[in-house]
Amino acid sequence: MNRGLREKIFILPAKLFLLLWCAFSIFALIWVLISSLKTNSEFFSDIWGFAKTLQISNYENVLFNYHMGLYFLNSILVVGISVFLIIAISAPAAYVLSRFTFPLRGFLFKFIVIGLGVPLQMLLIPLFFMLLDIHLLNSLVGLVLVYIAISLPFTIFLMSGFFASLPHELEESAYIDGCSSIKTFFSIMFPLGAPAVAAAAIFNSIELMNELMLVKAFITDESKYTLPIGLYGLQGSMQYSGDWVSLFAGFSVSIFPLAIVYIIMSRRIIEGITVGAVKG
Repeated sequence: MNRGLREKIFILPAKLFLLLWCAFSIFALIWVLISSLKTNSEFFSDIWGFAKTLQISNYENVLFNYHMGLYFLNSILVVGISVFLIIAISAPAAYVLSRFTFPLRGFLFKFIVIGLGVPLQMLLIPLFFMLLDIHLLNSLVGLVLVYIAISLPFTIFLMSGFFASLPHELEESAYIDGCSSIKTFFSIMFPLGAPAVAAAAIFNSIELMNELMLVKAFITDESKYTLPIGLYGLQGSMQYSGDWVSLFAGFSVSIFPLAIVYIIMSRRIIEGITVGAVKG
């Protein structure tokens, strides 16, 4: 079978599927945004049509009456601090594990990577009692600590592949110039690892912004709820009130900020994944 025929049989259908999937996803996002700017009567009379007058009040209703603005700020605070600390811990750890040779290095790396295969549901009860013992249950600080712990295996694994792909001549030149290992990392290796840092930050941000189970298990104070819990409650209330356009406004508040950041940083994300995959 020649290369051209093989491409038509296998590659072209895959490209077509991805193209259709992207088109469907973009259409769904635009439809949600348009629906969030309608009145309920306009939505039910013509679900595919445009709004006659943009209903910004739907967003005001969601942000203030349903407290989605508070939940959004809680999510930004928790996820922002968590992602910053995840990167601050994972980047040096990944650099050491991928660039230095020391006893039990392979065992330590495998032990960390094993965390990727542990189901989160198995950790709920142990984490609950740990937070209870240290008096951080129903606390955003406790939630941040949990987010950091569950995100480290993936982030270290991702960044290790990138750091391993960098040429050793960079470090050798730095050592000749009198740089210590710490200075070499912060002055040379970490700036070069910007694509991996961006990829890890975006992936963790998307994952943690959409995390529901841990917040539901560990947070009981409504003023400390994050955006997924707010959306969950909003969806339940809309089934009885019928105010579906406000629900779409809530979806827009949760979806579009991250989508915009992802689009802006997409090139960095691709670089962080592909470069680290070339050489492990």
